[in-house]
Amino acid sequence: MTRTEPAGTPLGDQFHLYDTTLRDGAQREGISYSVADKLAVARLLDELGVGFIEGGWPGALPKDTEFFARAAAGELVLEHAVLVAFGSTRRAGVAAADDPQVRALLDSRAAVVTLVAKSDLRHIERALRVDVAEACAMVEDTVSFLVGEGRRVFLDAEHFFDGYAHDPDAALRVLDAAGRGGADVVVLCDTNGGALPLGLAETVREVAERTGLRLGIHCQDDTSCAVANSVAAVQAGATHVQCTANGYGERAGNADLFAVTGNLVTKLGLDVLPTGGAAELARVSHALAEIANIAPDTHQAYVGASAFAHKAGLHASAIKVDPLLYNHIDPASVGNDMRVLVTEMAGKASLELKGRELGVDLAGRPGALAGAVRKVKTLEAGGWSFEAADASLELLLRREVAEADDTSPGEPPFTLESYRVVLDHRGDGEVIAEATVKVHVGGERVIATAEGNGPVNALDGALREALVPHLSWLDSVELTDYKVRILTDHAGTDAVTRVLVGSTDGEREWTTVGVHENIVEASWLALCDALVHKSLRQ
Repeated sequence: MTRTEPAGTPLGDQFHLYDTTLRDGAQREGISYSVADKLAVARLLDELGVGFIEGGWPGALPKDTEFFARAAAGELVLEHAVLVAFGSTRRAGVAAADDPQVRALLDSRAAVVTLVAKSDLRHIERALRVDVAEACAMVEDTVSFLVGEGRRVFLDAEHFFDGYAHDPDAALRVLDAAGRGGADVVVLCDTNGGALPLGLAETVREVAERTGLRLGIHCQDDTSCAVANSVAAVQAGATHVQCTANGYGERAGNADLFAVTGNLVTKLGLDVLPTGGAAELARVSHALAEIANIAPDTHQAYVGASAFAHKAGLHASAIKVDPLLYNHIDPASVGNDMRVLVTEMAGKASLELKGRELGVDLAGRPGALAGAVRKVKTLEAGGWSFEAADASLELLLRREVAEADDTSPGEPPFTLESYRVVLDHRGDGEVIAEATVKVHVGGERVIATAEGNGPVNALDGALREALVPHLSWLDSVELTDYKVRILTDHAGTDAVTRVLVGSTDGEREWTTVGVHENIVEASWLALCDALVHKSLRQ
């Protein structure tokens, strides 16, 4: 069953890390969580160690009602977090105890309830069509009723910053009503996402001084300031911050849980997660992206694959001396890794670091290192790119080391004599590719033919047909990805083509690259590199 008391992070109840992915985050265009998805998301957030997980709006949405029912029935066991039900205050002119929506919040059996209430006079008068006195009564009555029923209550003051700018006294009356009713926290919401950090922080400080209430912050990202606004609010006195996984949410999204948490932990020194929780940030971020069926943002702060990736040679030179010279934190502290990207911008330091990462020792080999730098720059000028093709880069570095040392880089598993590909467009519209390869492997000359749904598929089939009897490991190798890019320096069908091939043997994944004016030859080069790389690691 779910916990009925707040979870114990190192800061205890002094600071609330509150996640609303399952409600506010689910409003992002393209996201549609099933109940099973919602349970999986909640478990991951609990593993991370957030203090509060807002599960949705029971009574308003059938899926959310079912989610809370299944959680209460034992399908959701939380170690660190407390489950929160979200809903609105009572309707105007109706007692809280008689409002079906308020009753649904109780029926959810959630230990904490977050109520939303309008705090902008214009919304109160035009949307609710009541005066401020009735709006405050709606807040105070509902909070008081739920507290009397044993629930802990937070109040989301919707449109607070716009409302405070328009009529501060009306906005503060709503907060005071929540305080009188017994709300633990009043959350200042930048609902339209239009606030900027300095002004928002000034408002938070003013409200803290004028009310004496415990304040929280909830920011939308319409100015790309949601994370900055959230951190600024904490620095101004807020001790409760609401976020969503990866910044999911409607319009431009919400404050990103992982960026906010990374800043709170590494920059402000707040222990808002259990011991070891910060090192799970990258893993949980990517797992939640998978559930949402959204590709992870490679450039996301702290947890993105490129967050600690360095391309420029100047950076790499400094990193070689001390990684923290160009990394603002140790990537491992948030579960990420540093990567050195090799491009035409790469210098000797970049390649030496990258070689170390790939298991190729270039230290003390100035000839090999200089040759590798020249080769990379020349190839990149011709359209090659090793940034996403570590396996091909490793082969290049090994060849340069072998040449400099006057040794063999290792025998390739086969050598090509020739290949041929033909396409057969049949009368019924079906297109069949047929490939024939002639290779030398294991001291034999082998000829093999295969059909496929395209030239590359047919080539791959023919090559496997020729090699499998001689290379026992080949059956374990599968192609997992095939990307083609037409390079824009050349026009039309004469353009140079770059092909990336992803491969796996069930334990590792690697990527190789081929570039040529002919797409089939570019594909062949990438395919061959994939097998040569596997043979070296075999």
